[in-house]
Amino acid sequence: MTIAAFPLRTGVPPASLSTRIQAAVQQALDGRRLVGAVVLVARDGELIHRQAAGWADRESRRTMTVDAVFRLASVSKPIVSTAALVLVAQGRLNLDDGIDRWLPEFRPRLADGRPARITTRQLLSHTAGLDYRFFEADADGPYARAGVSDGMDASGISLGENLRRIATVPLLYEPGTAWGYSLATDVLGALIEQVHGEPLDAAVRQLVTGPLGMADTGFVALDAQRVATAYVNDAPQPHPLAEGEIVSPFEGAVGIPYSPARIFDPQAFPSGGAGMAGTAEDFLRLLEALRQGCGALLPNELIAEMARDQTGGQELPNAPGFGFGLGFSVLRDQALAASPESEGTWRWGGAYGHAWFVDRVRGLSVVALTNTLYEGMSGRFVTDLRDAVYGALEGAR
Repeated sequence: MTIAAFPLRTGVPPASLSTRIQAAVQQALDGRRLVGAVVLVARDGELIHRQAAGWADRESRRTMTVDAVFRLASVSKPIVSTAALVLVAQGRLNLDDGIDRWLPEFRPRLADGRPARITTRQLLSHTAGLDYRFFEADADGPYARAGVSDGMDASGISLGENLRRIATVPLLYEPGTAWGYSLATDVLGALIEQVHGEPLDAAVRQLVTGPLGMADTGFVALDAQRVATAYVNDAPQPHPLAEGEIVSPFEGAVGIPYSPARIFDPQAFPSGGAGMAGTAEDFLRLLEALRQGCGALLPNELIAEMARDQTGGQELPNAPGFGFGLGFSVLRDQALAASPESEGTWRWGGAYGHAWFVDRVRGLSVVALTNTLYEGMSGRFVTDLRDAVYGALEGAR
């Protein structure tokens, strides 16, 4: 049964909203920082801006469309995190129980050899002590030596084998004592499989994407003609992302050996943290179901828990003023973040070039999926789009 949580009603935007957003998008296209983008803005449950711009595939002159399918990368995380929380709502999973009940063989230890207890909450909040291979300084880091997959490469291994490899590497810290963005959502995916008794793709479909009518979102893209080609920022313009090309999102990190073809491979293991594809409208349905609450997908108390900073006040690297909830970051200090967003705003993105945020105080959900990494995730466009939205809202007061 599909939940009518977001029926995509069309609303009337503030006078300058579309003009401002279109200008921000066009500036990024003209500056050759983006190749293509889909931007959606909803306010109070009404769709007030819907735009596709640029190229889905520049070389074949295939224009971007609002129903284009994108490799989601970390946009997968809130989807899979929500699936885990549906199991919590059903009483089948407890946030603060140790995951060893369901994953008895996944027992990574601390650096001194002591055993560690990891909970579901710590996986959801990235406080479990795990890491990402792409954060390592060189190709000889512990995860690299263990052959760990970050979920975006053509690894050829199973989810179970990846967990076995992760568990051979010592944890970075005692679970619950620090924050570190990591493969925790991939481990969460394995936990969901065990609790639900289905492979992760089927579990996510039954728990989240099916009920919300997210028909174009899954771990395998079935229609290659609808999938936007991935590009990498370059001079004088972005170049198509090559199979196996390594691109680092941060200076001093070894980077990600991308496999754009992975999303078409039904044999690739389902990476909960990075392995899905979908459309902007599908993802907006999820955000609106969570923003609106009212028990459509999760009880309000669990949504409130998702939206609560779980870090104990710790700072996120490169994100001043933000903490982290259960599946996404949470703005806790508007001044420190130098942002017009309301405190409590949810935000995250995806390495293939995506950004999104939900400002519940303003009734706002904004999704921007692009096909250009890393401009669409962490470049100037992300800030320009945010400022365009809030500038229009302020001007309408």
